[in-house]
Amino acid sequence: MSGEAVRTVRAGRHTVGVHRPDKVLFPGGDGGGGEEYTKSDLVDYYRAVAPFMLPHLRGRPLMLERHPDGVDGPRFMQKNTPDTYPEWITRVEVAKEGGTVCHTVCDDSATLLYLADQAALTLHRWLSRADDLGRPDRMVFDLDPAGDDFASVREAARLLGELLDALKLPSGLMTTGSRGLHVVVPLNGHQDFDEVREFAREVADTLATAHPDRLTTAARKKDRGDRLYLDVQRNAYAQTAVAPFTVRALPGAPVATPLSWDELEDPALHARRWTVADAVEQARTRPWAGIMSRARSLGPARRRLNALRG
Repeated sequence: MSGEAVRTVRAGRHTVGVHRPDKVLFPGGDGGGGEEYTKSDLVDYYRAVAPFMLPHLRGRPLMLERHPDGVDGPRFMQKNTPDTYPEWITRVEVAKEGGTVCHTVCDDSATLLYLADQAALTLHRWLSRADDLGRPDRMVFDLDPAGDDFASVREAARLLGELLDALKLPSGLMTTGSRGLHVVVPLNGHQDFDEVREFAREVADTLATAHPDRLTTAARKKDRGDRLYLDVQRNAYAQTAVAPFTVRALPGAPVATPLSWDELEDPALHARRWTVADAVEQARTRPWAGIMSRARSLGPARRRLNALRG
């Protein structure tokens, strides 16, 4: 549109235009439930967090959650990369029934800023990489409370962390920026999605059996009651999970943020603890230092789990 305000931002070898930088994406005040943030604020956040976020994005197909009119407007989930996207943005063709989908891949900070300009507030990533789509290198447990009782989430995370330790599987903890926590396990990519999901289900079933009054693996909400749901359904081909350090489309711009296991003991912890205002400071503490590089095969862990289950 003629006369439209555009802010230009340099990112590596590319210059990204931020259109309508003053457009409010997160309304503040009494109606917004938090601070007000504009598109320019979103770009500044993603620019600052890029060094910490990109290692979790590179090489992975993305599903983009876009809110062109901000969090109060309509949203749409974008898998296919539009032809209008710059040629320097990486794409990957993924087979689907009856054809293919051309997913966006975020390999550099310029792509991250371009997606922010597109009001892609939340990036949902595959658990496998483009060069081996059928074999995930991440396993995710989604701890989903029945209500807003975060104490039950902390307790479930503690129990799950202890079990994974017993199985000698390293794991990282992350707020979802919404209601719960994710526990992420790095894998060496030797198992396919069916094997990984089956193992994750066995781990979740083991915990739920030991704590039937507090935990459940029931997929139907009506069967869960007030128990916390141990969700392993993201561990499937073409499923996604919110990326570390991505912004969620909720009042106050909360961020899905990695944290250390020690921080789980903080009584002030909750799923929206960090926002675009302070998530970069948390990123600089490198709470997952060394964890995601300790990828494991599930074979030995499965034998240990079988022994524990008798």
